[in-house]
Amino acid sequence: MREKIKKIPPVVKNIADTLIKAGFEAYFVGGCVRSLALRMKPKDWDITTNAEPEEIQELFPHSVYENKYGTVGVINDTDDETLRVVEVTPYRLESSYSDKRRPDEVRFTSNIEEDLKRRDFTINAMALAVPGKKGKGLPADEAGYELIDLFGGQNDLENKIVKAVGEPDNRFNEDALRILRAVRIASELGFEIEAETKNAIKKHGAHLEKIAQERIHDELIKIIMSERAKEGIEMMNETGILKYIMPELEEGIGIEQNKAHSFTVWEHNLKSLEYAGLKKWPLEIRLAALLHDVAKPATRKWGEEKGDWTFYGHDVVGSKMTAKILARLKFSKKSIDLISKLVRYHLFFSDTEIVSLSAVRRLVRNVGPENVWDLMNVRFCDRIGMGRPKESPYRLRKYEAMIDEAMRAPLSVTALKIDGLKLMALLKIQPGPKIGQILNILFEEVLDEPEKNTADYLENRAMKLNNLPEKDLATLAKQAKDKKDTLEKSEIEEIRKKWFVK
Repeated sequence: MREKIKKIPPVVKNIADTLIKAGFEAYFVGGCVRSLALRMKPKDWDITTNAEPEEIQELFPHSVYENKYGTVGVINDTDDETLRVVEVTPYRLESSYSDKRRPDEVRFTSNIEEDLKRRDFTINAMALAVPGKKGKGLPADEAGYELIDLFGGQNDLENKIVKAVGEPDNRFNEDALRILRAVRIASELGFEIEAETKNAIKKHGAHLEKIAQERIHDELIKIIMSERAKEGIEMMNETGILKYIMPELEEGIGIEQNKAHSFTVWEHNLKSLEYAGLKKWPLEIRLAALLHDVAKPATRKWGEEKGDWTFYGHDVVGSKMTAKILARLKFSKKSIDLISKLVRYHLFFSDTEIVSLSAVRRLVRNVGPENVWDLMNVRFCDRIGMGRPKESPYRLRKYEAMIDEAMRAPLSVTALKIDGLKLMALLKIQPGPKIGQILNILFEEVLDEPEKNTADYLENRAMKLNNLPEKDLATLAKQAKDKKDTLEKSEIEEIRKKWFVK
């Protein structure tokens, strides 16, 4: 979300000021400078300095240093997650990257220019100095801060271009994750990837196979959670890197569906993801929307009887494929279980005139009451992804009403602080209709006055009811049951009114 930054947060500025007062240099670098230039709120803050890790830690006792790259995490007491840990890193020089993942050797330097040369993209290779003269293109409130831009980052921001620093081949040979990061940044910002950089991505895409799945997982989540997730997946396909991350999605390219669909499997899955993003739904719904029809290519068969394509069992097969894909990409077991379950049940029912309330109750049990509305949202994505104009037509509203009804707490004597067994022991009577009559009367009284639902009151009242003539007891019991039925009917009518269904 775009948001004008009036000033650099004091907690961050204090860290830079502390370094300067101690005789060191300090520059804001990376994504935070890019965000400031775009009038966006930085997601995190990075500072680089000519101080070495041990010197940084001496200045900031409340910090952590647990890596090989010199980065010290300065911990701040704040509720703002973007400020909780500010990373402070010495100027670095890096050697070759024989494994395409990490430098063989990290050396510190005293030169900010050398540090900027090793960075990935021009828009990430700008530095903001404290203090100095005003940097062009920055908010007026940043007056006094000098912008160092050695590689035309400002110009690329203006032209909405992601471009590698120096030779793209070298940047991607150093760290292959930059290949995916280029796509992520472009999709997040709505930028294009510069032609030479894009060609290098196509050339070196196979290097992604050497990258730990955990790192790919983190970048992929950022793409899926961006406002342009659909464009991000399309860019991954265009550059040829999707086959190294989610090759199963590519199988849907050009695969026609049945007459109910206007788009290919590939197009439908991406449009479903797009809608989930527009609604700002969470990661699990977005991934379920993207993967809900992932098994259609594998289950596609021509049906001679209908003269159309069929995809029988694609929900079951797709659930298994989804679990496998997400496990490979190192998603948590919790996320895998939920997303694969949403894929498994995304086809629930087709005709609200036929489906019974008991079937809806089974669905709620299978998916889990806490997940059933997520399932409905996946269904909305599926519908919009088919090219339908309305998210929630009458039929889907009827589903919602039935789910609401299935999940409502039924009016039941089981809510009483007394049961049939206790009544029989208390009243010294055998099982029979009298027990049910007394329970119904007690329940009716508690409905009107919930404070009466105590063991003492119910036991005393039960003893009095037990002494009533059989006819009077039966009359009171019938009145109580009729009242309960009327209340239940009224609740159900309110639910249906809420969803505008009959």
